[in-house]
Amino acid sequence: MNLALISLLLTVGAAHAQPGTDQKPLMAEDVFKNVQVLRGIPVNQFMETMGFFSAALGYNCTNCHGDEVLGNWARYADDVPIKRTARRMIQMVNTLNKGEFGGRRAVTCYSCHRGSGSPKVVPSLAEQYGEPPPDDPNEVEIARRAPATPTADDILNRYIQALGGAQRLAALTTFAAKGTAEGFDTYHGKVAMELFAKAPGQRALIVHTQNGDGATICDGRTAWITGPDRPLPVLQLAPGGDLDGARLDAQLAFPGNIRQALTQWRAGFPAATIDDREFQVIQGTAGNSRVKLFFDKESGLLARQVRYENTVVGLVPAQVDYSDYREVAGVKIPFQWVVTWTDGRSTFRFTEVQPNVAVDPAKFSKPAAPAAR
Repeated sequence: MNLALISLLLTVGAAHAQPGTDQKPLMAEDVFKNVQVLRGIPVNQFMETMGFFSAALGYNCTNCHGDEVLGNWARYADDVPIKRTARRMIQMVNTLNKGEFGGRRAVTCYSCHRGSGSPKVVPSLAEQYGEPPPDDPNEVEIARRAPATPTADDILNRYIQALGGAQRLAALTTFAAKGTAEGFDTYHGKVAMELFAKAPGQRALIVHTQNGDGATICDGRTAWITGPDRPLPVLQLAPGGDLDGARLDAQLAFPGNIRQALTQWRAGFPAATIDDREFQVIQGTAGNSRVKLFFDKESGLLARQVRYENTVVGLVPAQVDYSDYREVAGVKIPFQWVVTWTDGRSTFRFTEVQPNVAVDPAKFSKPAAPAAR
């Protein structure tokens, strides 16, 4: 279970004022009621923190806030016992890290809970003598004695060639696509989706959900998330991992400029295995966020992106898996991508892509609040 429901139900505490591009991001206490320990952090980081709790405890919204919140959004502000316990746990972990580890984040909720509401205190013989769980490929790190080759440049050069070559990539400057989306926001049913992109870094993803349109818009510098079932109808992403990720998604729509999209490139990772296939891994930095890229060893194509949002309780991973590459205007484009994060999973599929079409610049402007259906 996870906290995907929280994006729907926490709307009760929302304020009506929206930040503009020249305004400071709204803090959690500006939007939500009865925030005590998690004050002074942007709204999107507050939501990512809820996702961290979800992953650490295996909980969803009602596990913490109670069944009473269903159909009665005001009850999310109730000071229930488990919420008070969570505050004490946050303070305990902060004190431990400060006192024993010099302020370094060595211990988090996940360190002990590992997806369970109660940390285990008795060793499990079944775990000790059973088959070890499979390695998480996302956790692969640079080897101590890293091989000199392939370098990050080698892997990126092969990727560019696998997509169609630098010349063809440079010739693709815009595209407009239609397709489907499914996930929590769509009640796990397929709905219509549109995507507009313009090089080098503008992107507008619009999902026509049953309750109204939701969108993620990036104008190359600023990004917004809109939706009828969100804490704010229009949320401007604060500087950090979420904004870095939105910019990166927009830049990777035109991967001919991938070297400029990230900095501090590093190679030297051991091969990672996903679904019995081997992948070459390299790492870069987007803003202040670390990003890992997984390239299929056989085809050279990008298969996975993993990035992180730094919250007050720990790093929250987000993963994008790319597949079903098809040729459009001589360039291979992934017609399916799956976004997985601690608050849910969404699958997007293109059914048609029109290359090098005129795209209205307004598509990449700050969106208006969506009208509910």
